[in-house]
Amino acid sequence: MTVIGTWNLENLFRPGEEGGPETEAEYKAKLKGLADTIDRHAPDLLGVQEVGNPHALDDLLDLLDGNWHKALSKHPDQRGIRVGFISRLPLTTIEEPTAFPAPLGPVQVEDDGETADAMSRGALAVRVKPAHGPTVKVAVCHLKSKLLTFPPPPPKRHFPHGEKERARYTAYALFRRGAEAVALRALADQLLDGNGRTNNVIVLGDFNDGPTAATTQILYGPPGSQIGTGGFNRPDKNDDAQRLWNLAPLIDEKKQSSRVFKGQHELIDHILVSHSLLKHVKKVFVGALGPLPDINEDPAERKGKPASDHAPVFAKLEF
Repeated sequence: MTVIGTWNLENLFRPGEEGGPETEAEYKAKLKGLADTIDRHAPDLLGVQEVGNPHALDDLLDLLDGNWHKALSKHPDQRGIRVGFISRLPLTTIEEPTAFPAPLGPVQVEDDGETADAMSRGALAVRVKPAHGPTVKVAVCHLKSKLLTFPPPPPKRHFPHGEKERARYTAYALFRRGAEAVALRALADQLLDGNGRTNNVIVLGDFNDGPTAATTQILYGPPGSQIGTGGFNRPDKNDDAQRLWNLAPLIDEKKQSSRVFKGQHELIDHILVSHSLLKHVKKVFVGALGPLPDINEDPAERKGKPASDHAPVFAKLEF
């Protein structure tokens, strides 16, 4: 059995760094919470998000059972967080895209007209070979958050000066998340290489939206064939060459939540697979060891808290 997963580690910085815990005790508690969960589920490959200091990821790996490899994106965002992989399998990095693919142009992200023409956090794709399975290409991402940051005054404001401003910045975030999904879909096309029935491809990460959201559905390919729909067993005109299937419907309905925001349970962390891997999926589950914290618009309230505000999502594949 090969276990693949995704987990937003939530501001993995060392003590004293911006966004990180203030004390060594808080840092050790955070690392222990992360390590206990990873050791419990023993993934072969885990896509991770919000890695701030790469040395903090090394500190986490030192606590884990067994020998681990890592691969990190060279393209963090303005906060310094990036995506990556930790793995008990050897890793080969194959792609690190950031730019929005042409002819998609820049999108507006601020009231002053500022635009973005690239993902705020670059995606990362690696190649791995499970001990008893075929080679798999896996991409990890962290799409633009729905949590909004408004311009000064004051600095780093998380609450708007009225609903008109909230509406505009919600749209800017949606523009960017949609464009980032297009860039990730272009990466998936490259990995699939026109043959999803043969090429083993997984796209996973923090999509910052649910499985039915328009931005998430950009990644699926031709519509109408997701798990649980009437078109699931019918190939498209291209014989499913470029489709991806979200494994979310295979999670127990009572446990389809990877984050809690103001009392609302959300599944925003996803694992998508190509046609060739569907028959190998045996189980999909959310791997939280306890209740998730209930977060709000102000991420600073989580500073120094243990483990993560997200739950990991795992898929077990049998080859």
